[in-house]
Amino acid sequence: MGLKKIFPVIFVLISLSLIGSIYIQINWILTMLENKQEEFKHKLRDATNYVAQELVSQRSSPAGKVLRLKPGFFRPSDPFTTEMMRVPTIAERYTVEDIGDKMRKAFNLVGMKNTRFEFSVSSDPGGSPLSIHPLELRSRNFLREILDTSNNFSVIMPLLAPENADGNSTLPDELLVVVVPDYKKTVLGEMRVMIAGAIFFTFVIIAAFYVTVNALVRQKKLSEIKNDFINNMTHEFKTPLATISLAVDALRNEKVVQDRNKSEYFTGIIKEENKRMNKQVETILQASLLDRQEQQLNRKSLHAHVIIQEAMENFQLQLEGKGGRSELHLNAKDDQIFADEVHFTNIITNLIDNAVKYSKDNLLIKITTHSTPKNLVIRIEDNGIGMSKETQRRIFEKFYRAHTGNLHNVKGFGLGLSYVKTIVEAHEGRIKVDSTVGRGTCFTLELPLKLD
Repeated sequence: MGLKKIFPVIFVLISLSLIGSIYIQINWILTMLENKQEEFKHKLRDATNYVAQELVSQRSSPAGKVLRLKPGFFRPSDPFTTEMMRVPTIAERYTVEDIGDKMRKAFNLVGMKNTRFEFSVSSDPGGSPLSIHPLELRSRNFLREILDTSNNFSVIMPLLAPENADGNSTLPDELLVVVVPDYKKTVLGEMRVMIAGAIFFTFVIIAAFYVTVNALVRQKKLSEIKNDFINNMTHEFKTPLATISLAVDALRNEKVVQDRNKSEYFTGIIKEENKRMNKQVETILQASLLDRQEQQLNRKSLHAHVIIQEAMENFQLQLEGKGGRSELHLNAKDDQIFADEVHFTNIITNLIDNAVKYSKDNLLIKITTHSTPKNLVIRIEDNGIGMSKETQRRIFEKFYRAHTGNLHNVKGFGLGLSYVKTIVEAHEGRIKVDSTVGRGTCFTLELPLKLD
């Protein structure tokens, strides 16, 4: 099965695996969160119950010794005596700090060491912790937190008054109310390591998915580029070989052998076609050297305007043959650069040749220069067929060739602009392209000036 057919299958399978994994992770986290919240509530009830039992057990022991009367003995009616015999309430016996310490110890005991809480201890006339009670103990922010029932969780624990000898209680029942603010946030805080781990490994899976798909896309592009390169190379070599073969056959003709001018003509064709093939081979070898970063630059001081003028003159015949023209606006005050003459000449030649190849009627090539304090800026514009946004993104890729529509005479391996970009960057410069389909293309070069 070819890469084009198997790629969608791989993409779909990996996508389904990724979506399924993320779905399972989310459900696992939600289930775990729900279980942790229930566990948290259970721990809070245990801690509150522990404190409630301790308070009730201590409530039956008065602060002072209570007078015990024998059965049938006259009970004094004096208010003071009655008050002395009364067992104090929890709100009377303890302070806010005392209850807070007991709650903190209970929280530590059930594993809620750093959990924040508010509480109140009060009589229970109506069973509501929001009522105002005559005997009440409450922490500073209790009233504010107990009202927020959506974010906070509270536990109400009754503190039953001790019974006297006849089975009745003279003391009011009391309530211990404990509220934990933002309990969901507290539970999330306890789960932060697991959640962070799940998120981290999810991103690892996504990254692996991206790398895999990107590698497959690149492999697909390389496969297409390889096929295009083989086709182009076959065409580029087939044409001169066919021409040489025809020229050799012609030289074997007795009439041609006897005619010196014709012999020299066909010999010249063979030589030119041989040079053309050598040039193509040299281009491929040069690209290989650039790929291995083995290209050596012989840099020296150059005047860029001179090289630009000479390069443009070499294309005058081609421009005239296509009914085109050129304009030079060499306005740079300083055009002296430190560059390799051969490679810089090739840069300018390749860009001009590219404009000629992808041209239309009434071709105009305009070359403009200007200088900044540090760089020489060269703009090479044409009014050719232009490029799409996709082509502009890939134009500097090795072996990439833009689709030329009806222009079937465009030849080459797609190495020219890749070579240009590599050499420009080797000179510590920059190159960018701006193009509109049907309106033309502009290449902008920035190369460092030779500063004294």
